[in-house]
Amino acid sequence: MDRRKALLLTTSILGSTMIGADFFLSGCTRKITNKALFSDADMLFLDEVGETILPETDRSPGAKAAKIGAFMVTIVTDCYDQKEQTIFKEGIDTIGKMAHTAYSKSFLKLDPDHRQDLLVRLDNQARTIPEGEPPHYFTMLKQLTIWGYFTSEPGATKALRYLPIPGSFKGCVPYNKGDKAWA
Repeated sequence: MDRRKALLLTTSILGSTMIGADFFLSGCTRKITNKALFSDADMLFLDEVGETILPETDRSPGAKAAKIGAFMVTIVTDCYDQKEQTIFKEGIDTIGKMAHTAYSKSFLKLDPDHRQDLLVRLDNQARTIPEGEPPHYFTMLKQLTIWGYFTSEPGATKALRYLPIPGSFKGCVPYNKGDKAWA
C-alpha cells in the first residue's frame, strides 16, 4: 500500500482530514526546524490530556500506557508546519489557563470529572470551527491521541483484537455485542 492510500485510510477511520497530512504526502522533504518546542512538563501534560480522552479501563490500558505525550510531541515537532505547531502549543497553554479560570487549579491537579468536563467543552467548541479555517487545537489533540493510541502496542494488542499473522479472509464473521474491533 502506498503512502497516499494509507493516509486516506487513516483519515477515513478518524472521520475527517488529518492535520499534518501535507508532510506525509510531501515525501518527508520538509526541513525540521524546532526540536526544542516542548518540555518534559508539556509531555506529562499531554499524557494526562490523552488519558482523559482515552482512560484506562478494566478491559484496556489508557493513553498514558501508550506514551501518548511523546507520540504527540514527535508528530507535532516533525510533521506539523510552523502555523500548526503554534496553534498546538498555544492550545496547551489555553487548556492550562481554562483550568485555572474554571477551577483555580492546574489541569494536572484537577479530578477526573473536572478534566473531562473541561475537555468536553473544548470538543464542543472545536466542532463549531467553520470549514476552511485553521484547525482547533483540541481537534489536533484528539486526532493525535486516537491515532497514537490505536497504533501503539498497548492500543493495538489490548484495546483491539490483534492477530499478528492473519489467517484466510472470512467475509462473514458473526459479530457479538461488545466484541473488540480488529487491529
